[in-house]
Amino acid sequence: MAERKAQTSLEALQSRVASLPSPRNFFQAVVAQGSPRQSRVIAEVKRKSPSAGLIRADFDPVDIARRYHEAGAAAISCLTDEADFGGELGFIERIRDAVPLPVLRKDFIVDAWQIWESRAAGADAILLIAECLTEREIVDFQILAVELGLTTLLEVHDVESLYRVQPHIGFPHPGYALLGINNRDLRTMTTSLAHTFRMVDMIDDRSIVVSESGIRTAEDLRRLREHGVHIALVGEHLMKQPDPGAALRELLNDR
Repeated sequence: MAERKAQTSLEALQSRVASLPSPRNFFQAVVAQGSPRQSRVIAEVKRKSPSAGLIRADFDPVDIARRYHEAGAAAISCLTDEADFGGELGFIERIRDAVPLPVLRKDFIVDAWQIWESRAAGADAILLIAECLTEREIVDFQILAVELGLTTLLEVHDVESLYRVQPHIGFPHPGYALLGINNRDLRTMTTSLAHTFRMVDMIDDRSIVVSESGIRTAEDLRRLREHGVHIALVGEHLMKQPDPGAALRELLNDR
């Protein structure tokens, strides 16, 4: 973080942002509307992960994003963390130039400077991980994101974090805020949809809930819909398939 800030000043980022067109509306793209049988998938572009290791050797983020778009993805999630996920910040602009879908920068956001960096890089949304941030940081980061026109995906892994962030969900503007429930147990690295099913009962507005991790089949999406959850973020399963686009099309085949 210190190295990146030393290379690029906040003023330089702000100047870059001032010259950019408005972000694409990530929130509108993924919030479920219409048929109760409809799910919307945020399809993820990811080379590797700490839990799975190298997921895809023949990794071309632009080609993968194009396949996702053709298969019916509502939006794209792009890993930009380099050390653990093999990502690059430059992937975002390349993907946005290739497809009309809004793009989420998925990374560890711990400083307001990174939010400006995300906007300058062309991101339409950012991930905020509740377990990594204080309540004050969550509030401040959400305010800045709204000022920059970015949607926030506020992710929680456990019930304690959900209770902590609930008063701040949708602040300062509900049309820019999504709530992610990560189904991965960070102690065992296993995933279970039951985690979403348990936690969603504590959430008043299920239309903004995104279930993340462990989603592999059309049946998984159907079970989520039965619990009022119409948005899913899917990455590892799609990235492991020979054709990620065909895998997404199969996932969505009961829409």
